[in-house]
Amino acid sequence: MHSIPASQSVAQRTIPLDALVIKQLRKVYANGLEALKSIDLTVEEGDFFALLGPNGAGKTTAIGIITSLINKTSGQISVFGRDLDRHRDAAKSFIGVVPQEINVNVFETCATILINQAGYYGVPRRLAKARAQKYLEALYLWDRRDDIARTLSGGMKRRLMIARALVHEPRLLMLDEPTAGVDIEIRRSMWQLMRELNDRGMTIILTTHYLEEAESLCRNIAIIDEGRIIENDTMANVVSKLQREIFVLTLQEAIYEVPELDGYKVRLRNQHEIEVEVSKEQDLNTLFGTLSTNGLHVSSMRTKSSRLEELFMGLVERKTEERSA
Repeated sequence: MHSIPASQSVAQRTIPLDALVIKQLRKVYANGLEALKSIDLTVEEGDFFALLGPNGAGKTTAIGIITSLINKTSGQISVFGRDLDRHRDAAKSFIGVVPQEINVNVFETCATILINQAGYYGVPRRLAKARAQKYLEALYLWDRRDDIARTLSGGMKRRLMIARALVHEPRLLMLDEPTAGVDIEIRRSMWQLMRELNDRGMTIILTTHYLEEAESLCRNIAIIDEGRIIENDTMANVVSKLQREIFVLTLQEAIYEVPELDGYKVRLRNQHEIEVEVSKEQDLNTLFGTLSTNGLHVSSMRTKSSRLEELFMGLVERKTEERSA
């Protein structure tokens, strides 16, 4: 991506404010689904913050409420000290949002989309044109400025949505799965752009299914599951909890109940497969010795691939144990 010139609208402060404060936020839909269960969350100015969780956890609902696209049931939200209920327009003016779904007007040109978006925030037309050029160039879309959006590829439309979110130069950028469906080369160039914006003082909140993405970009993280925040810590502390690896073992003989292996947590996948958690302190030779002692013979082994799934599973299990204790 091209470098973005420093923005005068990104405030440089000696004492950081809280960019976002959420208190007891709750959302119950008409069908009775409680999507958010009184969550609390604070994001400091200048932070690069990850909000992670499985599908249906409540991430998109939370972003929808913060950006005034969804009505909350109860709770309080403030953006840079502006209460979203009492000072909605001021709070919204600080926010740029890139939603999960592509929602550009596909019958307008790229430049027109950005100029019109800037106009919604009161940016004078001459300045809006200059900013449209700046952000279209930064996202490698300037040569497509006069093309209507429907002619763009999916990845280009996502980049156009990021440019649209930036054109009024918000202080808080919210990115909901911004790299979904984008090839790895474009994804990494988008990462570079996000780092650049954050380095210049912009607060960024990112939701993603890619732990690698969150790990690479974000300093702090909250993990949401079934409408509750189950973890809120630094990225380094959360990732340090990945102290185990999960192996899927295919057994030569069928088994019908979970084997008890001393020192290991075991799950039965089916009659011929088990999952075994191995901590960093344990070696595989000891594991195979334990299996052999228990009369289990392995025909093949593979690593369970999703570190994010492992992280969720461990945190959810721990929180469940704490609540039932």
